[in-house]
Amino acid sequence: MPYVIIIQPDAEEDITYYRVREQRIIIDGIKTYLQIQPDVESNRKKPLRSNKIAPWELRIDIYRVFYRFDEAIIFIMAVGHKIHNILYIRGKEVPL
Repeated sequence: MPYVIIIQPDAEEDITYYRVREQRIIIDGIKTYLQIQPDVESNRKKPLRSNKIAPWELRIDIYRVFYRFDEAIIFIMAVGHKIHNILYIRGKEVPL
């Protein structure tokens, strides 16, 4: 059964920070990789250790989608991009 995906208001703002083409890449990645088995670790999905943003991360190229889930609902908490080991959300560096 596919999960329902809810994008939190802050995450919506994070997505709209990017150009339309980048937004499509992010949204398509969320639909492709999170609707089924968001709790299964893979090359793209991994649980995070003591992270303030969210307990899970989805990697889509340089973009990072931070999420949590309950039963059949996925909550997208934040979206950013990584350059080397530095995470940027809405253009600002965020410590991990």
